[in-house]
Amino acid sequence: MKNLGNLMKQAQEMQAKMQEMQDRLADVEISGASGAGMVRVTLNGKTEMRGIKIDPSLFNSEDAEVVEDLIMAAFNDAKAKAEKHMQEQMAEVTGGLNLPPGMKLPF
Repeated sequence: MKNLGNLMKQAQEMQAKMQEMQDRLADVEISGASGAGMVRVTLNGKTEMRGIKIDPSLFNSEDAEVVEDLIMAAFNDAKAKAEKHMQEQMAEVTGGLNLPPGMKLPF
């Protein structure tokens, strides 16, 4: 039984390290560009959009900020739907196995 106790302790330590890593990912900023830099998107390490910039020459509107906000909202909406779909698919794969809070698959 001592080995089981050590295994549980190691699992808890690994879970704490995973949580710490996920917390750090929220602070990382990663930028991508397209159209020779005319469109720039900034995400954090958790793939959450933090900003978008569009060169005004791409459209004939004075409302660039409105377009940027709409693109960001659409991205985040699609991302949320994709995550929900992934969770539903994982529930099917795991046969409805309820994992402890904070524990996600794949590990």
